[in-house]
Amino acid sequence: MIVICEECGKKYRIDPSKIKGKAASFKCRSCTHLIVVSKPEPAGEQPVAESRPTLESITTTIEDSSGDALTDTAPAPAKTKRRTKGLGLRSKMMLLFLLVPIILMAGASFLYLWQLESMSNLLTRESSKFVNQMAEEKIADISAGVAMQCKLYLLSHPNLIREDFNEDMGFKTLAVQKVGLTGYTALYELPGADGIWRTWAHVNQKIIGIDMSKLKKPLGRNFPGFWKVYIGVKEGKKSQGYYTWQDKDGKFRDKFMVCTPVAGTRYVVAATTYMDEFTGPVRRMQGRAKELTGRAKQITWAVLGVTLLLIGLIVSIYGHRLTSKIRSLTDVADRISVGELGMEVKTTSRDEIGELAEAISRMQDSIRLSIERLRRRR
Repeated sequence: MIVICEECGKKYRIDPSKIKGKAASFKCRSCTHLIVVSKPEPAGEQPVAESRPTLESITTTIEDSSGDALTDTAPAPAKTKRRTKGLGLRSKMMLLFLLVPIILMAGASFLYLWQLESMSNLLTRESSKFVNQMAEEKIADISAGVAMQCKLYLLSHPNLIREDFNEDMGFKTLAVQKVGLTGYTALYELPGADGIWRTWAHVNQKIIGIDMSKLKKPLGRNFPGFWKVYIGVKEGKKSQGYYTWQDKDGKFRDKFMVCTPVAGTRYVVAATTYMDEFTGPVRRMQGRAKELTGRAKQITWAVLGVTLLLIGLIVSIYGHRLTSKIRSLTDVADRISVGELGMEVKTTSRDEIGELAEAISRMQDSIRLSIERLRRRR
């Protein structure tokens, strides 16, 4: 059974079987008020706690059995587990100050990296396109220039026959010129009645005067692309395009060729070279841009990870300290509610937590004064 002091409100747990006689008395440990406890009747009546002026005999009885009959129950409320409705304060802080920033910062970082990569790809793509265009125009200019030079030479040497084009050093110097690092120009003739395409000025002496269509077998799969550009001048128009060529080391690389008719003649000047000789620097720049972009991604994600880790630690430590202070004040309030008015409210906070502690301390003083006034009235 539970007995409550009428003066200070302190609670005690009494074992009825230990009470000798019809009643027992004892003094409250907090306010020394004399409390009389009546032994419950067999019918199950509730115990009554009352105070009497003189109860020496009953006091003697309770003193003899105090070790078994009385137990101070003040600490009991502190063992009660409080259930928090919904999310706790620390959970809310972790959600608000950690999870939300993670989502926002991760989204912002992803958007930044996506924009950075898009800009890098755009710059490299546009620069590569621009360089390709410049290289094509340069090769076309070389082809047109060589065609003009050959025309002037042929006009000044009317007796020069096509079989001697590759032997005449003056004409060959004009007709076969260097393009880029490994490219060159060559001169070939439109087909006559026999329909045969023949080359008359070339760096390779072996193909001079032969039927060019017979190169289909040695060139293999390189031939269709080459042949399409080569015979594209049938109607007297300039022909140009890309085709794949196999090097001596077995590697396949893209070549660009421009074929320009020599005005007033049946001859055509072809200028061809590997495009990577012009676009090589751009491709190296593209690789460098990808490398820098990848490094920027790594740095960004590393900075994001460290930032989020620091935020998590700060929120966790601050949340732990804050909730510890609140739990301490809650425990003090619980103890005051069961009559432990001597509890000391300790806090060093100068914020709202400190103000709450001061309010609890003032409440404690007010309750103590109220009990003293009630006691004086009685």
